[in-house]
Amino acid sequence: MARELRLLCAELVEDSRALDEVFATDITERLSSFTLSGGSRIRPQFLWWALRACGGGDTHTAAALRVAAALELIQTCALIHDDVMDQSAVRRGRPSFHRQLACQYPTAASPRGSGPSSFATSAAVLAGDLALARADDLVAGADLDPAVRTDVLRIWRAMRTEMVAGQYLDLRGQATTSRSAAQAIRTVCLKTARYTVEQPLALGAALAGADEATSTALTAAGRCAGIAFQLRDDLLGVFGDPAVTGKPSGDDIRSGKATYLVALAHTRARATGATEVIDLLRACREEADLSGSLLAAVRDALRSTGAPALVERRIARLVRACERAFAAAGLHGLAARRLAELLERVASPSALTASPAPTGREGGVR
Repeated sequence: MARELRLLCAELVEDSRALDEVFATDITERLSSFTLSGGSRIRPQFLWWALRACGGGDTHTAAALRVAAALELIQTCALIHDDVMDQSAVRRGRPSFHRQLACQYPTAASPRGSGPSSFATSAAVLAGDLALARADDLVAGADLDPAVRTDVLRIWRAMRTEMVAGQYLDLRGQATTSRSAAQAIRTVCLKTARYTVEQPLALGAALAGADEATSTALTAAGRCAGIAFQLRDDLLGVFGDPAVTGKPSGDDIRSGKATYLVALAHTRARATGATEVIDLLRACREEADLSGSLLAAVRDALRSTGAPALVERRIARLVRACERAFAAAGLHGLAARRLAELLERVASPSALTASPAPTGREGGVR
């Protein structure tokens, strides 16, 4: 997989250099570096082990590697665009894509006088678009039997649309200050669960020619694991150690992201009349430096509502549902065991890294 991705990124850089040297240096070389450095490669792993667990063999390898590489490129697009929309300065412990461009061109003039940051963010959007276009090219060019191609393209198209829909709902939640727990879960399902776990599993099963019952059970397991994964990420976004997560703690609070954690906290604060919690969360929106004592106060406020503990309990229920669905798929052998381990690792309800000692009425994060 790593070798395939390096070759495809090198091909993209070479194609771009034939067009324009500056474009190749500023955008595609940086895009290649972003794609190849860091990241868990979790989506290609789900595709690969689903393929193997469903009986796919060596004859499927070339097409599987190509589609797996496409998943990494569409992930590059998603991360670059997500950082632009969230105005995140850090990704994987390094400056985000648009911040790198802003540092390279600190005095760049923006179109129509729209501000010094407009050039960097606009260029980053173009880079994300390029990654998405190349991902589509890879899937369209994969050597597949007609029936398999139909299934793979159907899943791929659905995954792209779901990802965009989930991102839009995320943005809308921020813009409207939505505090609906149900809407938060819907956003999680579309933006992360289906795109990160369920659809890569579906792609692997389709490449192997798996039957409908197996695919249905496998993707149900993936949906549960994917939701658990995002709920865990939301907790880490507030309580995690930046040295481990690679991004600052509190960014979701600062940007007003309508996470399930925050939605629950608002609901429980309103129910108990704890208006000081709501006032604090509102005051932290757009806060330039959400760290130190202010971040500690936010953590304590969230714990006082019991919301983090409720999120942990939902994660645990999702993990059990994932295990039941995977068992129903009836997969056996080494690849099935590897796939089960991967699902468990993604959905695991293990304790948060470097979370402060729990306090508050519900016992805090466990």
